[in-house]
Amino acid sequence: MKTKIFSTFALMLSAFALTACSEDTFGPDPSKDWAGTTTFFNSTDEKGFLTYYNPAIGRCGDPMPFYDQKEGEFKVLYLQEYEPNGPCYHPFWGIATEDGANYEMLGEVLPTGQSIYEADASLGTGCAVYNEQDGLYYIYYTGHTSKEVVMRATSADFKTWTKDNDWMIKGEDYGYSAKDFRDPQVFKIDDGTWRMVIASNLRFAEFKSTDLKNWEHVGSFPMIWDRMCECPDVFKMGDYWYLVYSEGYRAPWSRKVKYMMANSYDELKACFNDPGAHWPKDGKEGVLDSRAFYAGKTASNGTDRYIWGWCPIRVGSSIFEKNVNVGAASEPAWAGALVCHKIIQHADGTLTLGAVPAIAEKYDHEQDVVVMESNGYSDGVLSGDDAYVLFNRLGYQNHISMNIKTSNNWDKFGISLVRGTDSKKYYTMVVNPETENNRKVNFEEEGAEGKGFIEGIDGYWFDRPSDNVYHIDIYTDNSVMVMYINDKVCYTQRIYGIQKNCWSINNYGGTITISDVEVSWQ
Repeated sequence: MKTKIFSTFALMLSAFALTACSEDTFGPDPSKDWAGTTTFFNSTDEKGFLTYYNPAIGRCGDPMPFYDQKEGEFKVLYLQEYEPNGPCYHPFWGIATEDGANYEMLGEVLPTGQSIYEADASLGTGCAVYNEQDGLYYIYYTGHTSKEVVMRATSADFKTWTKDNDWMIKGEDYGYSAKDFRDPQVFKIDDGTWRMVIASNLRFAEFKSTDLKNWEHVGSFPMIWDRMCECPDVFKMGDYWYLVYSEGYRAPWSRKVKYMMANSYDELKACFNDPGAHWPKDGKEGVLDSRAFYAGKTASNGTDRYIWGWCPIRVGSSIFEKNVNVGAASEPAWAGALVCHKIIQHADGTLTLGAVPAIAEKYDHEQDVVVMESNGYSDGVLSGDDAYVLFNRLGYQNHISMNIKTSNNWDKFGISLVRGTDSKKYYTMVVNPETENNRKVNFEEEGAEGKGFIEGIDGYWFDRPSDNVYHIDIYTDNSVMVMYINDKVCYTQRIYGIQKNCWSINNYGGTITISDVEVSWQ
């Protein structure tokens, strides 16, 4: 496929036609030549997200995906976050999807308790399963007050739910923390019995059952050193067992979704006895995405397995002030838009995250790619220090794809968003050579007023491609951005102002060759 790049002059010849029919995409003033300009525009998100689901009011917390074989669809429950929440908060709301890209709203699925004195005054993460023995759906969930307990509800149709208020598991009854006892995950192991894993203080509690009604405590296994691990998700895929978890230790380098893997369920639990000796052999200690993807849990339709997590908003002095300064190194706010990736299992059992095929199919309108300004760029080759090529404005939802080939094992390049010719700061995913054979996606706020490298929201190490060719796909939906590289790297980020602004490819010394640059939209 050939690169489709046009000159600024060619674009300006059709500027009037573009602005006449593209007012919503390129600005509020149809008399201004938005398509032919390159200055920064202070854009805002649309209310509706078309790819990465966000409710009309509030935002999504911890997703709980479940594949409903009876209906032939995924159902994704989530904690509904309001702005602000009431005294009883985080009811379960839900959406349904067949492909991880197109969603149908299910509304409120499981309400909170009606007073702060009930054990489920507020709800915490859990899971949904279907029991063929009795034909019932089960939700196991966290009841949250000053203490946390595990509770359950049942339904015959996934619409009307009955809470079993006479049943609960209290962590303190089994020697666990009363305050941290949450996120139950229910699954079957090879012997056909149900297991439940619950996150407690530096331990995972384990229970077993044959009927989803009566549960027996069978012990515990440790978490990773001093880090609280949340949202456990245990599943078997092919010949391997996996535990996906979110490190809740609030440190910039640690707060990420990770996984462990083993040949059996018992070996999986034993991995945590000495995590350092049992990291997956993937060179990144099991890290699956950046710090802007959290509380990830998976579900499979028997063919494909997907993972959903939330991409946080970033706020200013109050929760109502959305912070366009995405370079802030502070802790991201809780909850946001749901991001879905496809799980890719490699021959050695290690996992990476890739694009959901149905998401790629949604971006089916091709946009001209026009060079607006450049330095050190000629015929697809970008060379020299501070070299860049600036492209025309993006829309609200974009799929950017390209191939970049470096001339040697040390070349450094980046892709910038929210970049105008007058921008004092803009935001760049830098593919940085950590060593000759290792790379990492660093997040940098560049420009005269930029902070440079932003601690805590960079990516993870990955192997340099043996041929030095990077195939890059970037998907954006309003301020949510996901970048994939060579089926080896997944990098999610929240960047405000992508829409209606230009973007660039940058080179930092050395030489890179750019080809097959394409942009499409929904």
